[in-house]
Amino acid sequence: MALAALAVGLASPARADEATVARGAYLVRAGGCVACHTAPGGAAFAGGRAMKTPFGTFYTPNITADPETGIGRWSDADFLRALQDGVSPAGEHYFPVFPFASYTKAAPADLLAIKDYLFSLPPAAAPRKDHDIGFPFSIRALQAGWKLLFFRPGEFRPRASASPEVNRGAYLVQALGHCGECHTPRNPAGGTLIALALAGTNDGPDGERVPNITPDAETGLGGWSRDEIAELLASGTKPDFDNVQGSMAEVVDDGTSHLTEGDRAAIAAYLLSLAPIRHGKSRAN
Repeated sequence: MALAALAVGLASPARADEATVARGAYLVRAGGCVACHTAPGGAAFAGGRAMKTPFGTFYTPNITADPETGIGRWSDADFLRALQDGVSPAGEHYFPVFPFASYTKAAPADLLAIKDYLFSLPPAAAPRKDHDIGFPFSIRALQAGWKLLFFRPGEFRPRASASPEVNRGAYLVQALGHCGECHTPRNPAGGTLIALALAGTNDGPDGERVPNITPDAETGLGGWSRDEIAELLASGTKPDFDNVQGSMAEVVDDGTSHLTEGDRAAIAAYLLSLAPIRHGKSRAN
């Protein structure tokens, strides 16, 4: 009897403890996973949401624990390789619309807590939709070359000269929140322009204009206080009492509004610590 019980235990994956699952639920909000991986009217995290880009339309995958159409058969190593290296369990390169270039900075323990949370949810069967992208961008093998040019793997390293609060904000913005994926302009090959990090773009997801969030006085957040930035992350309300729209409204509703006050304040502190970059039109326009 004891041997049979041991065999069952070895065959079944260990269930994560409640604290880890709860932490994973929080980190999923910090990572913005809800909006991107949930199609309108679809099951949570079952994918199928269309993301229009200059290179074509991509459809997000099912990240529930369904073993056939989701990630239910993925090991911890598979999950880390996908998020940190941009490689699927089958060895295929992911397209960089999946923000592995940011998630590579996340701590493995945080990523695995996210996996534990996703695996704690009911699985949903939802087959993957084929991307609608043109040649040659549709060739997955070319993504290996893209990575050589633009992908720099490696975990986040806090700055010794920065305060713990600023470093926490940097981690949330650079890694889990992957804010630079939308707020940084890209070159014609889709690589982010590091010199204009977080300086906004007129060609964001679904063709939206994405604002400059560096502290430039004319085109960015230079006139904003920490409290005003934190309030936008909490409620979506700007200092002029207008509300954010489009993708940012989803980021607030599904993500940053669920963060602690301390984490929202840390994000604000980090953004205001950056060197201002003048880029794009005045925020008044």
